[in-house]
Amino acid sequence: MKLQTILESLPELTPTDRSIVERAYRKAEAAHAGQLRKSGDPYFTHCVAVAQMLADMKLDAETIAAALMHDLVEDTPATINDLRNEFGDSVANIVDGVTKLTNMPFKIDGDKRSRTADRDVEYIRKMALAMGDDVRIVLVKLADRLHNMRTLGFMPEEKQRRIAQETLDIFAPLANRLGIWQIKWELEDLSLRYLDPEAYRGIAAQIDERRADREAYLAKIIDALRGELAKHGITNATITGRPKHIYSIYKKMQRKVLPFEQIYDVRAVRVILDTVPQCYLALGVSHSLWRPIPGEFDDYIAAAKDNFYQSLHTAVLDSHGKTVEVQIRTWEMHEHAEYGIAAHWRYKEGNTRSRDEVFERRLNYLRRLMEFGPEVDDAKQFVDTMKTELFEDRVYAFTPKGDIIDLPTGATPIDFAYHIHTEIGHRCRGAKVHGRLVNLNHVLKTGDQVEIMIAKRGGPSLDWLNPDLGYVHTERARSKIRTWFRKQNREKHIQSGREVLERELKRLGLLDSMAFDTVFQWFGYERLDDFLAAVGAGDINGGQIASRILDMERREQEAQDRLTLKPRPAPSGMMVDSGNGINVQGTSGLLISLAKCCNPMPGDPITGFVTRGRGVTVHRADCPNVNGGSDAERLIDVNWGPVKNEQRFSVPVEIVAYDREGLMRDISTIIADEKVNMSTVNVSTRQNIATFQLTMEFADLQQLSRVLTRIENIQSVVEARRRNVS
Repeated sequence: MKLQTILESLPELTPTDRSIVERAYRKAEAAHAGQLRKSGDPYFTHCVAVAQMLADMKLDAETIAAALMHDLVEDTPATINDLRNEFGDSVANIVDGVTKLTNMPFKIDGDKRSRTADRDVEYIRKMALAMGDDVRIVLVKLADRLHNMRTLGFMPEEKQRRIAQETLDIFAPLANRLGIWQIKWELEDLSLRYLDPEAYRGIAAQIDERRADREAYLAKIIDALRGELAKHGITNATITGRPKHIYSIYKKMQRKVLPFEQIYDVRAVRVILDTVPQCYLALGVSHSLWRPIPGEFDDYIAAAKDNFYQSLHTAVLDSHGKTVEVQIRTWEMHEHAEYGIAAHWRYKEGNTRSRDEVFERRLNYLRRLMEFGPEVDDAKQFVDTMKTELFEDRVYAFTPKGDIIDLPTGATPIDFAYHIHTEIGHRCRGAKVHGRLVNLNHVLKTGDQVEIMIAKRGGPSLDWLNPDLGYVHTERARSKIRTWFRKQNREKHIQSGREVLERELKRLGLLDSMAFDTVFQWFGYERLDDFLAAVGAGDINGGQIASRILDMERREQEAQDRLTLKPRPAPSGMMVDSGNGINVQGTSGLLISLAKCCNPMPGDPITGFVTRGRGVTVHRADCPNVNGGSDAERLIDVNWGPVKNEQRFSVPVEIVAYDREGLMRDISTIIADEKVNMSTVNVSTRQNIATFQLTMEFADLQQLSRVLTRIENIQSVVEARRRNVS
């Protein structure tokens, strides 16, 4: 009977195709005989359920056969060669691909198998490669995961949460990118059920409680719209209430911090028509019936989403002021919206060439996502790329010719340029959005028309790889930039790396006190030139150097056995340590103050000077006031201990720039963005050169580096650095 149900879902099978499905059913049924699931059901019921899902989506016989046998190689003595000999290469390759996605590496810990980050990395890598080999592998895996999620309640609670989180992170976004909304919504709802059961039950209860009122209300809306469409000659419209899924309501409540009662687009209708002109006519009819809400109209027919989704979306206010969401699409668009890339297999009749062209465009889209593969040799980098290119929310920007460029949210003009062509990215020197010049770290929004200004020759800047500056968001662009720098001459890399390292140490005020040898060893390099070449090639950026310096300073200090002082009250005007982490070797109960001459802060090498009657003054190790004097016996070992989150340290900073209108505003904007306080500001101008002497309060060396880097990249700023000690 179960076999008959599958076959009835596929009425257009040829005798050969029917035979393949029947033989696969019998083979899987016999092979899994006696095996049980956690629920106590026969294991074969899972195979049938997966195959039935794909049959309902009208996939081809080879996919249905592979779905029935997708667990044979993993759970029975059957081999891929057995399947290849009996069912052919295509079916065997799909089963093999699904098996490889299932058998992920585990780290053995005693008798326990624990899931590791390596498994996540390999999972996404193999999923992406499977999409390039045969997208049907991924479709079987999605159906397999969906049925497992439906029966997840029989698993231990810890495993429920792990699988649900993995589903929400990987499988639901993947279904979305493939355009299979039918699977996407259910995976998201089931994941939420186990990750936040209280929220899930609360929303489900409120939806159920208001179902009768909502259905009655939507019936009136549907009748009014159907009647008005008939007046305009449209009598073939299929209008239904569109269910709002629990997870989408949950996300909107979280994003907008709203209670359920204020999520108005729970009320939604869908209009399905025969032709595109009818869709636009229906849109006009709905806007004539009810008042459209400004900014709530999206035309995904003229500009389809990146996953090829097409529909008209609008939101209107009825005569009682209630919000109603209306979606309008053709039947073909509806099939693609529900089944995505799987819609290719749904119909045998019609224009085969047209369907194949659409299918090839979808496959080319998936292959474009894989273009970065050969350039990425690091597994974590690969996963970062997949997450930005495949799973993140998207923005849709336009070229001056009107071509749509699909990018992750947060993308910049540089990302846009690299998406068009690698060489355009390399030679990008400026950008315009809607005809106005913008910075290269400008964040693009949907609807932006972007024009890239390029140089005749040249390459990218190493600063583009510094995450503190926000020039590049996508891993695709970062990979292309790194590849460009790797191809440059090694000697040029070393020179560029030396300049970056010197600039970073000088900016932090550590150039004289910290040797290059110390830094390159912290990064695990055996030779300085190798380290400098890596910096010059873009594999290591200035932000990473500053972070590593701070991190290693902390580690060295934690490794030392020192006694934390308990300070006593200090005279007026003196800075006193009050649990903020100044540790002094071999003393206790002394007053501690930070020297005003050099303003040390966490991350700086420091030394202590025992004063006469004023306790210990802490100086930077390179401060001239404690070096070369006759009181060397007063110097004692000190180091930074734990620092309170809210504590800030005063640091003198010097900025040199060509004077221009708006310069102070631009500098102040960055300082305000970073929530840095300025205690003193002195500005002098001479021969069109402005010099800013500022004292700012930072939490640590990393924040100092980030702020100075951002300021130095302001137009007309020549240098931003920590001021030399007096």
